Amino acid sequence: MKALCVFSGGLDSILAAELIRAQGIDVLALFFETPFFKAINARKSANFLELPFKIVGITKPHLKIVRNPLHGYGRNMNPCIDCHALMFRVAGEMLAEEGADFVITGEVLGQRPMSQNKYALDLVAAESNIPGLLLRPLSARLLQSTIPEEKGWINRSHLMDFQGRTRKPQIALAESFGIKEYPSPAGGCLLTEKVFSRRLQDLFDYQKMYGINEIELLKYGRHFRLGCNSKVVVGRNKIENQALLNLKDNRGCYLQTISVPGPVVLVYGDISSTVIEVAASVTAAYSDIKTGDMTFIKVVKNEQEDSISTLAVGKEKFRNYMI
Repeated sequence: MKALCVFSGGLDSILAAELIRAQGIDVLALFFETPFFKAINARKSANFLELPFKIVGITKPHLKIVRNPLHGYGRNMNPCIDCHALMFRVAGEMLAEEGADFVITGEVLGQRPMSQNKYALDLVAAESNIPGLLLRPLSARLLQSTIPEEKGWINRSHLMDFQGRTRKPQIALAESFGIKEYPSPAGGCLLTEKVFSRRLQDLFDYQKMYGINEIELLKYGRHFRLGCNSKVVVGRNKIENQALLNLKDNRGCYLQTISVPGPVVLVYGDISSTVIEVAASVTAAYSDIKTGDMTFIKVVKNEQEDSISTLAVGKEKFRNYMI
């Protein structure tokens, strides 16, 4: 007997996996990866538990639901219900190829008011296409029994009846399993973050076509919308400057100060001379150049390097353009 665990690497999914393994059932942890959530913590937790682990990319179908979620958004641009249904649906489609019998998840009834209430859990189960094979071990005794329980694959009395937002029952259960280290319950999904969501909505609003690079860029720097067809991204430190250089492509250009330390600045969309002049001014404003001084800014476009002079002005001039 084998179960597939939709695994975030957080305490709840760790405990769900351990409860099922305690009943003599093999568990394969599945982490569903997109640009908005990465597998670092999940892989670390799986390694700690010596739990078999597999990353499943779902970027293309996930982007579709992020743009237009059937059941709306939770916090910021996180399409909680649609996202969970997608992951469980894909997990269900993997049952045969992985030689598994059912799917488990660490969801807790009432832990998140919008996405883990009784109605939402039932809705997600229905849209997963495997409602009878979707087991939530941490709240199972408060929910309708599933096929694994009814057929005796799982002993329902050994499952939990956790509910609500308190973490005390999970912490106590973790201690009983000898689990002392686990990630904080923050989750790590960028779609729940206010600034990232604002940048993503801006991308959706102004670009019909975009690639993974444009989404990755949303994670770094300061972003400025100069017009419907132009955007500027300003690195905030050495690490971000290098990240921006790694993510630039041939459609845009980048700027840097020449005489003093300063940011890498990417320009996307319209790269007319007028836009480059504004971008040069932004580059100077966020560099170590003194306000009121003239300076030269390096401009690299299509691997061709040029320079432009600009007067350094205060950062406040550009704050209304910040995304």
